[in-house]
Amino acid sequence: MHKTLDFYFDFGSPTAYLAHQRLKQLIAQYDLEVTYVPMLLGGIFKATGNASPVAIPAKGAYMANVDLPRFAQRYGVPLAFNPFFPINTLALMRGALAAQALDCFDAYLNAIYNAVWIDEKNMGELDIIVAVLEQAGLDAPALLATSQTPEIKQQLIDNTNQALERGVFGAPTMFMDDQMFFGQDRLDFIEEALTSS
Repeated sequence: MHKTLDFYFDFGSPTAYLAHQRLKQLIAQYDLEVTYVPMLLGGIFKATGNASPVAIPAKGAYMANVDLPRFAQRYGVPLAFNPFFPINTLALMRGALAAQALDCFDAYLNAIYNAVWIDEKNMGELDIIVAVLEQAGLDAPALLATSQTPEIKQQLIDNTNQALERGVFGAPTMFMDDQMFFGQDRLDFIEEALTSS
């Protein structure tokens, strides 16, 4: 049975990266369609009073050195914890919406995720963003210009507010069949729902 899933994400979240990688595997296995909804995690944190796990040093060290590598190994995907974390992702998330508008989202998504969580690039720097986009064969000037339009800026605000209205407090957050799933470690429940339908 065909299922659709809304995936609220921010490139600055390593768990959202892992969820993205696992969702690609689930899409290949099941009749699953994923709608990517770029949001600004900093806005979510500010509105909900939540904070990044790295705000607690012991938890941050555990996630970076133990928990996230375990899941990367389970999924069979590469992961390198970015030395520039946390990264200001405002330009990247506006760029994601620009990529959706310019019909090059999949290539953009993979290029940015690879740069942040595999190649350990400082994606808070505009010149590095441009180099990554060009290396991926994307039209960096068009993406950057589109990302700075009032419409794209407003859409990111709207997406973030919509996420808050749906109860989102962190990334990744997914919705399927009117149920919310928070965190990449909840994907087993999504696969369970896919196999039981």
